[in-house]
Parts: sequence; C-alpha cells; structure tokens
Amino acid sequence: MSAADESTSPRPAAEAIVGRQRILLWLLGSLLKVWARTLRIEIADADRAALGRRDIPISLVIWHNRLFMGAECVRRYRGGKPFHGLISASKDGAWLVGFFQMMGIRAIRGSSSWGAREAANAMIEASRQGNDLGITPDGPRGPCYEFKPGGLIIARRAHTPLLLVGMEFDGPVKQLRSWDRFIIPCPFSRMVLRCRQVLPSELPKDRQAAIDELTRQMTELNGTRH
Repeated sequence: MSAADESTSPRPAAEAIVGRQRILLWLLGSLLKVWARTLRIEIADADRAALGRRDIPISLVIWHNRLFMGAECVRRYRGGKPFHGLISASKDGAWLVGFFQMMGIRAIRGSSSWGAREAANAMIEASRQGNDLGITPDGPRGPCYEFKPGGLIIARRAHTPLLLVGMEFDGPVKQLRSWDRFIIPCPFSRMVLRCRQVLPSELPKDRQAAIDELTRQMTELNGTRH
C-alpha cells in the first residue's frame, strides 16, 4: 500500500488483461493455485484463531514479495469473506488482478503515481462495509521492506486492526529478479506462518515512530532468511 497522496496528473485508465492474455492467465493461475495447495503451512493455534477471526474487518499486512502465499492464506483461513486488495494500475498489476480474482480477492486499482486518494477512499469504504483489506506496505515499487505510511493511514481512518503476517520458508525457494525478489516456494515445501494483531490506537501517535514499530514487528515475524 502506497502513501495516500493525491496525484495532480491526469488519471489514465487502469491496464487490463484481454484476449489471449486471459487464456494464458487462466492457465498460469490454475497452475499456481495447484502449486500453492501443495505447500505445508505450520501455524500456531493462537495465530490460526487470529487469522480466522471474522466478527470484525481487518487490514491484513504482508510484504510484497510474499504475495504468492498471501493469496493462498486468504483462501485457506479467510475464504468466503469479502477481501479487497490495492493493486497497481500498471500492466503488471493487471496480471495480479486476474490471479487474485481467481482466488476470490477483489482489486482496487491505484498507486502513489496517480489515483492514490481515490483508491484509499475506496479501501476505507470497503472496510466500513465489513470487508477485509489487504495491504502491502512496501508496494508497488519498493524499496523492499520499507513500510510506507499509506497502510497505516488507511487503518487509522477505517478504525480496523492491523493483522501483521509473517512467512518463513523452510526449504528451497525461487526468488525472481524483481525489485522485491518475489518469493515462490518450491512445491511440497514447508512454510511457517505467524501473525500478530496491532490496534492503531496501540501505536505511537507520531507517524514515523508508528511506522518504525510496525517495521520492527514485520521483520521479527518474517525472520531474516529471505
């Protein structure tokens, strides 16, 4: 989730996948869904309860390079509950939109480059209607593991708990040559899933101090291997 500052440039149309690309996306998405379901997820009972809680909407916070398993975690532990994620309006974002739609995740298009305020308002409204939010605090272009203020701003305005998610992989993974070194774990490998709920009211009022604390906790939850 990028900072919610309004762009002054004209708002272009969000890129979309069309024609043969949709067939390719369906084939690729189907393969990735089967791939993700082969992975063994280890999660403590308390973390499972926090992740599966459905009586209030949450803001699920996950580093951008762990989105591959983020979609699978939503399917396994929060499946059936409306879930909205902010995704870049770029062509790369369009592929991600298509994949997430296959996983039952609804996309709100926007970025810090343009449409940020409109996208932030749409996320807040979705939360107020009882829907979950997905936030990648270092997206859409990084730097990797740099917690930007947008996710915190949205959570504070929507009055939703932040559910920080950590994923540590036990076994070989494929890391792409992207800005975030996107992680794809090998089939049938093991992943340790951790989560921690943080209320915006529990964080320091100073924005940078709050971001520093969230960064510290995300680093702790995700380990140091990747």
